[in-house]
Amino acid sequence: MTVARRCTVTGRVQGVFFRASTARKAAELGVTGAARNLPDGTVEVLACGSEQAVAGLCDWLHEGPPAARVDEVEVRDVPVPDPLPRNFATG
Repeated sequence: MTVARRCTVTGRVQGVFFRASTARKAAELGVTGAARNLPDGTVEVLACGSEQAVAGLCDWLHEGPPAARVDEVEVRDVPVPDPLPRNFATG
């Protein structure tokens, strides 16, 4: 069963390769979706995939890449997009 979660990551998460690192981790886990910088300095991540894979990515977001400092991750269940994303995009 496919699930979807929208995560908002707060801290020093822009300008530290957070989105690119998230895309690599998502590919490793088989998660599709997207990561994008928001104007308030946070990063928003849409993660779609199996419960286990999405949970793994959400757990990883609490640490992020080495240069990041994650203060908080807000995770919300959202409806699975139709059509489902085919890959993981950064924007």
